[in-house]
Amino acid sequence: MTLAEFENYALNITVTIFILWMAAIIWKLGKESGGGKWAYIALSLALGLGFVGFIVKIILVEFVLDIK
Repeated sequence: MTLAEFENYALNITVTIFILWMAAIIWKLGKESGGGKWAYIALSLALGLGFVGFIVKIILVEFVLDIK
């Protein structure tokens, strides 16, 4: 395994863990806010769009545009 391959795997794994951690934080904030269903939806949309955009970018670059 080359250094570049290791860096690619490490980046993908750590970013995935970070995104899951952020989703757990958003869920906890929505649960503890006491604002109801709409407050949870607003939190999910506002805070979740950042990592959704990151995931969409990865999908576009890797699979649709086939950039290596």
